[in-house]
Amino acid sequence: MPAICADEHLIAEIRQALRSAADPQRAPGMQEYMKSAMPYLGVRVPQVRAIVHAAARERPPPSIGALRDTTLVLWRGASHREERYAATALTDVVAARRLRAPELITLHEELIVTGAWWDHVDELSWRVGELLLGFPVEIRPIVSAWQQSTDHWLRRASIICQLGASERTDLELLTAAILASAHERDFFLRKGIGWALRDYARTDPQWVRSFVEKHAGQLSPLSRREALKRIN
Repeated sequence: MPAICADEHLIAEIRQALRSAADPQRAPGMQEYMKSAMPYLGVRVPQVRAIVHAAARERPPPSIGALRDTTLVLWRGASHREERYAATALTDVVAARRLRAPELITLHEELIVTGAWWDHVDELSWRVGELLLGFPVEIRPIVSAWQQSTDHWLRRASIICQLGASERTDLELLTAAILASAHERDFFLRKGIGWALRDYARTDPQWVRSFVEKHAGQLSPLSRREALKRIN
């Protein structure tokens, strides 16, 4: 049942624009590459974002509730994967950036858990990171709790959400996230650990080298190799 704050006109406009841009010849290959049960329309992600940003300029979400509910209706009612890409893109339009607030973390958590694949989770992790930088007191405990979650995608988000934070990286939080999942055999967790360390190596390569040396017995070969790429 659609939430009362959802902008049904905006949702319909985005869906219509996606279908107008569809490329049926491209769609099967996109679905196969992403191993997606949900079919594709054949619209590339940059084009999806352009469609959403154009539509939101005409009908910007006026409130946090409208942004949350419109995103959820678009996401939950998706029949094609691009509609979920569009829902994620909606959380990053100009109007949405002005509405960023701690309460949006529950929206991102739902999309991460129900998206449950790297294309959704990695993009949403950026949004989590932005909330963490803007509202550390409120968001830090939530990200910390994700580190121990039974959901591996929330764990991945807790590891990679600080990508690009450079000197603003919360090293205590990053360290806890990495060590909480270092024992896991899941490829996306191991790759995420390496990615997070490799990214921070641009800011402090010595810290990353020392971290890998100190925890070499806990980190997988994949994580160690990825972490030291920029250094070696």
